[in-house]
Amino acid sequence: MKKITVRKGEILQSLGDVNSYIYKIQKGVLRMYSMGTNGKEHILLFGSEGWTIGESNLPKTPCEFYIDALEESELLVSNKDDSENDPTKEFFLHCIGMLQKRVIMLMSVSAKDRYEDFIKTYPKIAQRIPQKMIASYLGITPEALSKIKRS
Repeated sequence: MKKITVRKGEILQSLGDVNSYIYKIQKGVLRMYSMGTNGKEHILLFGSEGWTIGESNLPKTPCEFYIDALEESELLVSNKDDSENDPTKEFFLHCIGMLQKRVIMLMSVSAKDRYEDFIKTYPKIAQRIPQKMIASYLGITPEALSKIKRS
């Protein structure tokens, strides 16, 4: 693993990149997202201090998601190709669990309940990221998020 510092707005991974990095966040906030054909962002995951973010694709396989820094961030970076470094089981289990929970919530839970779960899941970053990104993550408009927060 090597330690790096990235600037706010720096893109660590883009669609189609053939990198295989896993980022352990020491300080800062990252997000993983995709872009719809209409240019709309679909945020899959946020991560802050203590979290690990990386795509669960196989090494040397084109990436399907973007990863960028929402704040200046200090990261420990490991390469999935590194035979000495087993891609942390914790990362894969955590990521898969979070994604399964998100899919079920998006299919069956009200926007208000999804927002409340977001606050519980990401208490350290809810005030640190733009509201439009939170709305995107929840699958609602920024206006709908404002109404939920007022109620």
